[in-house]
Amino acid sequence: MTRGLYLHHPSSLEHDTGDHPESPQRIRAIEQELRARDWLGLALEEAPAAERAVVEAVHPPAYVDRIAEISARGGGMLDMDTIASARSYDAALHAAGGAVSAVSALLAGAAEVAFCALRPPGHHAESERAMGFCLFNNVAVAARYALDRLGASRVLVLDWDVHHGNGTNDIFHGTDAVLYASIHQSPLYPGTGALTDNGAGEGEGHTVNLPVPPGAGHDDFVGLVQHVVVPIAHEYVPDLVLVSAGFDAHRDDPLANCTLTEDSYGAMASAMRRLSRELEAPLGFVLEGGYDLRALAGSVAATIEAAMDGASPPTAEPGALVARARAHYRGWWPSLAQV
Repeated sequence: MTRGLYLHHPSSLEHDTGDHPESPQRIRAIEQELRARDWLGLALEEAPAAERAVVEAVHPPAYVDRIAEISARGGGMLDMDTIASARSYDAALHAAGGAVSAVSALLAGAAEVAFCALRPPGHHAESERAMGFCLFNNVAVAARYALDRLGASRVLVLDWDVHHGNGTNDIFHGTDAVLYASIHQSPLYPGTGALTDNGAGEGEGHTVNLPVPPGAGHDDFVGLVQHVVVPIAHEYVPDLVLVSAGFDAHRDDPLANCTLTEDSYGAMASAMRRLSRELEAPLGFVLEGGYDLRALAGSVAATIEAAMDGASPPTAEPGALVARARAHYRGWWPSLAQV
């Protein structure tokens, strides 16, 4: 078995966004850093393109056609800050396909950890709407595939991107087959993800929004992972653990106001790796945001290194944000009522 798998594809460099924070330079910076570290022992694999039917399990055919047609015409603006170019449709298929390939390897026992370094990112993409630099919702497509085709019955998605993953939130809002937990700055784009948005119907209590204020730092994010997400996950018992891995809560990122460091991402990754081992559920990371190139590259490397190593990080002190979240969610998740 391969311990760690790294999914990438040249089309990620061909999704041309021009003078834009979500640029091909993000992938180049990550891979320069990993190459200097001998890829941290990861096995490298080219991401296949997702089949249309796999993408259409999340996005309706008319929406997929729209992205294909805009790219075929040479590209254009999908909203005020989301751009498609001539190669964007192909890149988006490979970004979704890489996430699908990762979960296939993970659930087949061919790898313990996988990291998908592909773009465009995905967590803002709604079922029928591109937004927030995202075309297809890669992590949602992968989770849906794991449930529909690979025998998984429950999937945990932790989203630690500094911006709320409104697309993933809404796609799985009404189901208990996916537990979606998001730690994100609020107020901030896209303005969703209130503590009180907790799913509906069968999904009630399975949307776990954990907003943090501007300036939130290491103990806030790591504390919420260790003292809220992890105990909920132990009750939920997922077959697969996925992370929407954005790195824009870093203190150097230009698009937000949080203060994480590379060590913060390593600590969160270590906590998720320990969880995945305890639950015997494999762990996959899907790249989302992160726009300071040095911070992004270093944080990705720290995440992969921690996930491969699996050492337990120091326990973060449970502060006011943890206390608020535990009080809110303990009605659905009794473990949070325990001292």
